[in-house]
Amino acid sequence: MLRTIDLRGRALTPAELLATVPRATAARQEAFSTAAQIVDDVAARGEAALREQAERFDGAVGHAIRVPDSHLDEALDTLDPAVRAALEQAIARVREASAAQVPPPVVTELGPGARVLQRWQPVQRVGLYVPGGKAVYPSSVVMNVVPAQVAGVAEIALASPPQREFGGRVHPVILGAAKLLGVTEVYAMGGAGAIGALAHGVAELDLAPVDVVTGPGNNFVAAAKRAVAGLVGTDAEAGATEILIVADDSADARLVAADLISQAEHDEQASAVLVTDSARLADDVIAAIAPRAAATRHAERVAAALAGPQSAVVLVDDLATATAFSNAYAPEHLELHLADPRVDEFVHAGAVFVGPDSPVSLGDYLAGSNHVLPTGGQARYSSGLSAATFLRPQQVIEYDRAALAEVRDAIVTLAEAEALPAHGEAVAARFDAASTRPAGAAPVPGVPA
Repeated sequence: MLRTIDLRGRALTPAELLATVPRATAARQEAFSTAAQIVDDVAARGEAALREQAERFDGAVGHAIRVPDSHLDEALDTLDPAVRAALEQAIARVREASAAQVPPPVVTELGPGARVLQRWQPVQRVGLYVPGGKAVYPSSVVMNVVPAQVAGVAEIALASPPQREFGGRVHPVILGAAKLLGVTEVYAMGGAGAIGALAHGVAELDLAPVDVVTGPGNNFVAAAKRAVAGLVGTDAEAGATEILIVADDSADARLVAADLISQAEHDEQASAVLVTDSARLADDVIAAIAPRAAATRHAERVAAALAGPQSAVVLVDDLATATAFSNAYAPEHLELHLADPRVDEFVHAGAVFVGPDSPVSLGDYLAGSNHVLPTGGQARYSSGLSAATFLRPQQVIEYDRAALAEVRDAIVTLAEAEALPAHGEAVAARFDAASTRPAGAAPVPGVPA
């Protein structure tokens, strides 16, 4: 079921390690071409394109794309009490952890009358995507909405696919979670089309364009974010899920197998990779996977994911090579089943789960961390969704006349060096004999005194 990549006895450079990483690259390339066309269609034809896409991809016809308030009220009223309690617990944990991600404003005094305020301003309007194809993700409602609220975003629009079995409505558990969080602008639209609609806006639906689009999804959703990047801000491309487990001989093969399967059940394109220096553990994990994978509810999906080119057992000589391979892979989810984890050496990962009692499933729901994470190697340079995703660092500069005078000559010198003399002249003008400005300057609104 899982293929084996044997790297033992080979001294590989970082570039060579990167070349050995199992990826479903063809699927991602195909997804971008298709997603870009879908986004362009929505930009050009709006609601008509969304309805055609809903019929084609979701089997939904004649549904209300903008969800009426009554659907949200009904969904919350009928939400299973146990599910509601679990969601409320997740909300509280994610809210507490997200609050730690909002930096306080900081004033730097560079001298008397020379002050720079660093503040973090929330974007005005965001579009949050919640998948709803092969599974239902009320947890993704929590992971998207709570950080945006903590950041202080004023307007939140949420999109999730229409469900044929619910007459084209968004899944009621997703609607219930949205209402629980106070989100009332919800749209029944899915996939790349939803990303295009949020980015471009749809006048017929009174859907105004957003400033930032976030949320997980399949490779088409991730590719659609790439297609609209630049028009709007996006989080990292959270495409088909990935789990990389680095384990040594101390690991429990049953738990490793269970965790690989837990992510493989998301999607046929999910990546499940084990890296180990123990041939015995590798054999034991492969043996443990077979009966467990066959017995799980989504056995066919799991089998396809584990048999795909994106999944493998990788054998290495030692843990140093395993660490180097992990950093080259830069997984969405990294689990460390090691006697000595050395967490600081694993520098590229969306989220790191340390020890046998910290499975990825914990992070998916109730760890307090966010489960919207970069995939496809983007963890080398991108981070997971957080309150910071919705914040822009902004500098507010306030110098009085004396403070400006102190740096006047240096500004003029640099302006001349760059052949931009008007820059220096703009400063010098403030000290012309004809200037009648008072010695002090009025305080800038929003800057602490």
